[in-house]
Order: sequence, then C-alpha cells, then structure tokens
Amino acid sequence: MTGTIVGKGKNSSTEQSIKSLSASEETKSSERTSKRLKDKESSSTMDLKTKVVLNLLKLIIFAYDVVSLPIYFLVMQPWRRWKWNRTIWAKQVRPDDPYSPCVRHVRSIVNPLENVKTMDELFRLAIVRHGSKRCVGTREVLSEADEYLKNGKVFKKVRLGDKYIWHSYIDINERIETLAKGLLSYGLQPKKQIAIFAETRIEWMLACQACFRINVPVATLYATLGDEGIIHGLNETEVNHIITSQELLPKLKKILKQTPAVSKVVYMENIRPVDITGFPEKVQIMSFSELEKMGALCDPIAYDPPEPHSTAILMYTSGSTGTPKGVVLSHKNMVTTTAGLLDCIPKLRSDDVYIGYLPLAHSFEISAEAFFFVMGIPVGYSSPYTLTDKSTGIIGGCKGDATVLRPTIMTAVPLMADRIRKGVVEATKQKSKLAQEFFQFAIDYKLFWYRKGMNTPILNRLIFSKIRNMVGGRVRIMACGGAPLSPDTHDFIRMALDVQMLQAYGMTETAASATLMAMHDYSTGRVGAPLSKCYIKLVDWPEGNYHATDKPYPRGEIVIGGDCVSSGYFKNAELTNVSFKDEDDIRWFLTGDIGELYPDGTFKIIDRKNDLVKLQFGEYISLGKIEAELKTCPLVDNICVIGNGFHDYTIALIVPNLERMNALAKSLGKEDFPLSKLCQDPEVISAFSKAIVQQGQKSKLMRAEIPTKVKLVSEDWQPETGLVTAAFKIRRKYIQQFYKNCIDEMYSVDTSTNGTSKSA
Repeated sequence: MTGTIVGKGKNSSTEQSIKSLSASEETKSSERTSKRLKDKESSSTMDLKTKVVLNLLKLIIFAYDVVSLPIYFLVMQPWRRWKWNRTIWAKQVRPDDPYSPCVRHVRSIVNPLENVKTMDELFRLAIVRHGSKRCVGTREVLSEADEYLKNGKVFKKVRLGDKYIWHSYIDINERIETLAKGLLSYGLQPKKQIAIFAETRIEWMLACQACFRINVPVATLYATLGDEGIIHGLNETEVNHIITSQELLPKLKKILKQTPAVSKVVYMENIRPVDITGFPEKVQIMSFSELEKMGALCDPIAYDPPEPHSTAILMYTSGSTGTPKGVVLSHKNMVTTTAGLLDCIPKLRSDDVYIGYLPLAHSFEISAEAFFFVMGIPVGYSSPYTLTDKSTGIIGGCKGDATVLRPTIMTAVPLMADRIRKGVVEATKQKSKLAQEFFQFAIDYKLFWYRKGMNTPILNRLIFSKIRNMVGGRVRIMACGGAPLSPDTHDFIRMALDVQMLQAYGMTETAASATLMAMHDYSTGRVGAPLSKCYIKLVDWPEGNYHATDKPYPRGEIVIGGDCVSSGYFKNAELTNVSFKDEDDIRWFLTGDIGELYPDGTFKIIDRKNDLVKLQFGEYISLGKIEAELKTCPLVDNICVIGNGFHDYTIALIVPNLERMNALAKSLGKEDFPLSKLCQDPEVISAFSKAIVQQGQKSKLMRAEIPTKVKLVSEDWQPETGLVTAAFKIRRKYIQQFYKNCIDEMYSVDTSTNGTSKSA
C-alpha cells in the first residue's frame, strides 16, 4: 500500500489544514443541501400557486364558453365544417376492385388552364389576365458583411431595403423576351439544354421562363449540391452554357477543368466586386445585366415555340440515395401539376401574397410560382437565410423578408415546421411556469374547438398573434411537403400560427404531382387526395405485409400515373425501365412509398420500402416513421435511426439542437465545454437517451422502435455536406458511410434492458 505519512511537529499544520478544509466542505455541502430543500419547498409552493391560478383561469374560460357558445355557434357556423368532413375527395375508378386507381372527385368548375399546353403559354396567359398588376417583388441589398464564427464557418450577412420593389407582368414579360434574344445571341441553340446552378432569386425565374419561350431545356442543379454531383450533371447533359450566381463562381471555377463541354458562363451579380480571374481560357464569362443589354440591342429573332412533349426541365435531384439522377420533365408534365393545384386551391383573395424561398431547382417551386402567376398572386422572393428577423443572413436591426412582405401563403419542408415548433416551445420555456402551463393549455384548448369546427379569436389575438408575427403576421395557408410531417407538428403549426396547414406529396419523377390536401380538408397526418389528371393506386408489397385488401384501410406501395409522370431518367434506360411502367395507355411511376387509403379518398404515407428494416427476431420496423416522431423531441435538430438484422434493437445518430444543448450544458455546469466535447460527455448522452425514450413512449412507438443507444454528432447536417438533400431529407446511405466507425462501435457492444452498455 502506498500513501502519505503525516507526522507530528512540522506536518501538524498540514493536518489542521486538511481538517479545516474537510469541515469547510461539510459546511458547504450542508448549505447546498439546505438550499436545495428550500428551493424545492419554494418550487412546491410556486407549483401550488401556479395550479391554483391556472385552474382559476380555466374556470373563467369555461364560464365564458358556456355564455358565449350560442353566439360563436351562429357566427362560425361549424356545420359547414361538418359538411366538409363528410366530403368524398376522390374515388376509385372501379369501386369493387381494391387495385383500381383512385382519381379526384371534387374539382374546380372552371379551370383557366384547360387548353394550356406549355409553360410558355401558361405565362403568356398570366400576362393577358393580369397585365399591369404586381407580379414579382424583390428587396434591394444595401450592404453585405462577413461574420466569422469560432468554428471557422463564415456567414454572409446582408442589410436589405425596408420595402419590396415590384415588377408588373408586362415588365417581367419584356425582360423575358430580352433575355431570350440575349441567350440566342450568346450562342444558345433551341432544344440544346442549358444549366442553371444558382439560389432562388428573380433572375433564376427570368432565365427559366426565357428558356421555356425559346424551347431550351433547363438542367437544374441545386446550389447546395456537392462537387461530384455538379460535375456529373454538367457532363451528362453536355451543356455549353451555365447560368450561375456570383456567390457560386468560386465553386464553379474549381470544377470547370473537369467539365470540358462548358464554354460560356453567365453570372447573376451581387453588390460586391466580382473576381473572374483564374477561369480556363476557353470559358467566356458575362454578367446577367450584360446579357440583358445584349438582348435589348438585338432585333427580334424568330424561334419555334415548344410543343407539349418538348423537354422543359432536366431536374437533377439531390436524392437520398446514389448519384443525382436527371429526371426528364416535359412541358405537359409541368402544366399538369400547375393545373392540378387549381382544384385544391380554387379561390384566393385579392390581397394574397406568396413568399418564394424554397429552391427553384425543384419542380414543385416552379409549378407553385407558375400557379400563382396565373392566379394573379404576387410573388415576393426571399431565401432561408433572410426569411425572418432572426435568420442567419440578416444583419442585426434589419427586418427579415417575412416581416416586410407580410405574406399570406408560403411553403415549407417538415424540418422547417419542426424548427418553428421547437423555437416557440423554447421561447415559452424562458417565461414563468404559469405562462408555460397556460400556453400548453391554450394549444390544447384551441385544438379541441378546432376539431369541433370552431376557432378561438380571443386567444389568437392575445397569444398566437405573437407567434404569427415570426412569419409576418398574415400567413393563412402553409403547404408542406418533401418528407413525412409528424401529426403533432401538423396540429401545432395549425394552432400556433393559426393557418390552414396543407400537406402535399409528390416526386420529382411526377413533376411534384401526386396529392395535396384541399383547403377544406381538416384531417391531420394525411397528404390529401390525388390532383386532377393524376391516378394513384396501391400495389401489394408482401415483404412488408402491406396489401391493397387490408382492413380497415387498404395499404400498399403507391404507384402514380397520368400526364404528370416523366418519360424517365436522362441517359439511364436501365433505371427508367425499373421505375416506370406503361399500362392501359397510362404512364406509371413506382414510388417505393407505402400509403394507406381512407374512405374519403385521401392518402396517408405510412412507410417507405427503403426504410423498412427487419430486426434479429424477424420484426419489421419503419426507420422513417421513427425519425418523424423522434424529430419532434426538443433536444433533437435532426436524427438518423439505424437498425439491422443482426441485432434486436435500433441505434440513433443525433444532431443536437444547439439552444437546448447549451441550456442542458449550463444545467450540468458544463457551459464552457465545446460542442464536440459535449457530444461525448456521458451525462449529456444520458440526458439525450432519456429524452429519446420519453419522446418514443409519448409517440406510442414500440419498444423495438425506440433507439437503445444514441450517438451525438457535432457535424451540422446541411445539403453542402451531402448528408441531407436540399429539402433536408436525410441521405441514409451517405450518413451510414460517413459514420461507419461510430455505428460499428455502437453495435460492437450489447445493450442491457435498462439502456446501459455492457461488453458483448
């Protein structure tokens, strides 16, 4: 045994010091215990007061309900909602055949796009209908600055003008015509594709419409696509011309040596000086404004307009698996989607405004904007970095785009909806216990009356108006698609933002067509009925035990058919033959998604073939379903659940929510720890594990579905990293490759029933 021998005399002072220190520690410990008891006592007293006040408020509200219910009943006329709840939105072509396609039953009486065949015809119709009305709006960029973070990241911050500058339909048409002449003068040939590689902005839309007009297919590349994906898309399409943005010129410069066909680049300017040095000599570079000036000096040029079957878009997906695929979309495909939206949103208000910030590189945003152009609804451009007052791209003191534009209609992806919900919950937790409890009561109270067909105008004004102001205060319609949306988040957004939340479902391969909830569809967790001219049928998938003959609701793989379906993948006949089928003169696409059909003709997405995993004892679980539920956990920003047939449990990789992580670190006395260290801290991991179990139980997941082990990751899953798509859907294959060592390590130890690890 080794140790320190403390003797008398010289060392006695040391002994006294140790005793004194020990006594001091005991005193401090006693004081801490006493303080905790007092805090607990105080907290109990506070909780009791909170309960008393909350119950008193509930009693007052109940009394108010009893007195005011007859008035509200007559004013709000809930029987109209009850009628819509009984509406049959779609029917099967052959009612007695479970494998028969389902088609839309409720349609708009007048559809102005009935005789429109191409995207150019569609925009020309919009000009005739709306002429001098507001068409497109933008904000002037007054200044830019770079903000450097500790982790080495650089955020571009902008100061924007305090109002939107609007352009009429006539103005936009003149610019489109000018651009069309400029592109032809710059050597672009009809039917020869061009690539647009840029963020959403007015120039993107102008260039695309100009190409539609002169029958030039547009190859779209997400601005967040990785280098390999960009090189693949440019080489496969063999484009000579690229339209990009000034911000992306450095990224493009790096890869041009690997794209021999590219010879001409047009860039959309910003207010900073541009550096065009270092490009290969063979590549000519011109600014967007110079291209417009060139077109303005040209005489009118004759060109053949596109036909319905002419290629409009070669859309390169940043899909969740494999190399980006080029989906061939014709003008007919695109117009079919736009026309189908009219049956779901047949009437709009004269003061409606749409905010466009999702990637125009996706067919849904192009079709949505085309729809609003035809309906005469002005489109104000924004970006995810400038959308709100607190967006990362906004300089302090400058208002976000939503605050300035005050839109009434917007689109979203589920991750954004989840973040809005978490942001609201987080802000609420900064308030008193009473405020937190009352807010949750207000959500539940409003949801109760919503399901009865009523609204809560007083609560909307006193509580929910502050949340609505996050997105301008006027949003009344929000469409969400791109990935599964949790029913809890669906209801929360509806209540907190007081909007009609419409879920949509579609694929790039179907020009974003498939289903969309109607304005009067008040269900939760479903994606609506088929769009017009769109067929949807369910096909058995025995491996997952899904059959179109299942009771009470038919289930199976969703197969989409009709004029919206693409002719196939660009230069990929093998994959086209696997994914597309022609049957009964209808083009069909096999989605790989599992759907459930309800008696009213609406669908619910319940699974995905690629996400289904069989565990060790033969139990099938849906990874996508689990992720959709667990993503609503406040501590989680994003999550990838993993399972395999060699184990009877799942594990999870979690990107923590930074605000909640910092709060947790502070509560554990670890606020000075960097994120990478927090992600490896046992106490932090334990807290996340408990939160995941609680969320799983709350969401009624089975035991095998709740991840037994979690790994916190410090990497930010952004489209630029290749770990998520532009719509922020996880790319499971790439995530598993990136974290292969971590996953192997997590599975290299067995797990006990209480969730603690032990050696295998």
